[in-house]
Amino acid sequence: MNQFQNKFNQFMRGRYGNDQLNIAVLILGVILSLISSLVRIEILMLPSYILLGFMIYRAFSRDYLRRSKENSWFLKYWYPVENWLLRQKRQLKEMKTYKFYRCPECRQKIRVPKGKGKICITCPKCRTEFIKRT
Repeated sequence: MNQFQNKFNQFMRGRYGNDQLNIAVLILGVILSLISSLVRIEILMLPSYILLGFMIYRAFSRDYLRRSKENSWFLKYWYPVENWLLRQKRQLKEMKTYKFYRCPECRQKIRVPKGKGKICITCPKCRTEFIKRT
C-alpha cells in the first residue's frame, strides 16, 4: 500500500488536484447520471460524461494558474448561493421557537419569539414600529 501511495503522490506532484469547482462538477455529473438512469433518458448521459471528463482533466492538469482562476471565478458565484442556503437552513431550524417578519418600511427580516401574543415590533434598522401576533 505504501509503495502505491508513493507512486501516486509522485504522479500527482505538479498537478492541480481537487478543489471546490471539481467537487461541484462531480456532484452535477453524478446527479445527471442518476436522473438519466432513473428517467431512462439516454441523452442526459452525454453531458454527465462530459462533466466527469472535465473534472478529471482539471484534476490532472499542470496549468495551476488557469485552474485556480477557474476555481476563484466559480467561488465568486457560489459563495452567495451557499450563504443563502445556510440562512434558509438556520431559519428552518428556528421556525419552532421564532416567527419571522419583514419590516414594512425597509424590508429588513426580523426574528421574534413565538407565543407572546400581539406585540409591538421595532425594526432595528429603521426604528419603524408595527404590531404583529406571534
